[in-house]
Amino acid sequence: MNYDDIIHLPHHVSTKHPQMSLLDRAAQFSPFAALTGYESVIEETARLTEEEAERRQTELFPDA
Repeated sequence: MNYDDIIHLPHHVSTKHPQMSLLDRAAQFSPFAALTGYESVIEETARLTEEEAERRQTELFPDA
């Protein structure tokens, strides 16, 4: 692809919309939590799984 026909054109600046601040522009590309609360659900599941594993170990090997 060759952009020789447009590379030297002036940058468009809207007359209807104010320019977005650099901070707001950067925020558009920052990471976000697509699944809000998912991390806490995973942590709770891991905690419950660990508790269950310990309980079963105690049942199977009470003297350990």
